[in-house]
Amino acid sequence: MQHAFTYDKKKVIQGLRYHFVQRPEVKVLVVLVNVFAIVAAILFYSKKIRPEPFLLGSFIWVMMMASFWYILPNSIYKKAIDTFKDQFTIAFKDNGVTLENERGYKHWNWNEFSHYFESPHFFHLYFSAKSFFMVPKDGMGQEFRHELRAALKKGINTK
Repeated sequence: MQHAFTYDKKKVIQGLRYHFVQRPEVKVLVVLVNVFAIVAAILFYSKKIRPEPFLLGSFIWVMMMASFWYILPNSIYKKAIDTFKDQFTIAFKDNGVTLENERGYKHWNWNEFSHYFESPHFFHLYFSAKSFFMVPKDGMGQEFRHELRAALKKGINTK
């Protein structure tokens, strides 16, 4: 199975958002900050605390969402902007995945991937917790996506 693609900036930013939101430490942080903000709001409303803890919780929540939703995805995109402007061809084979562009190619065996997940616009192929590659779904037909899901499930042994 072979797929040629380029990246769309808006979809890449959205895909990077999914990456950050899927991280277990981010999920825990979001829960903790939300619990703190809710408890602070309840205590403030019942006049048990002054407004500062409530405002602090709200400020932390806004900053955290801004960082995961805007700052981090845009900074990652800017660091790798040359990569996101290239045109690629990716081939999914029995022995692994081959990615190529006009500058060369790279082959990965299936056992080099730790896991994968699917977001609305991408297949995210992970080498480690923080190293991954996004394959856009643009230009893929439904049948190709179905076959790719089966190949990823077979090739990448998720734990």
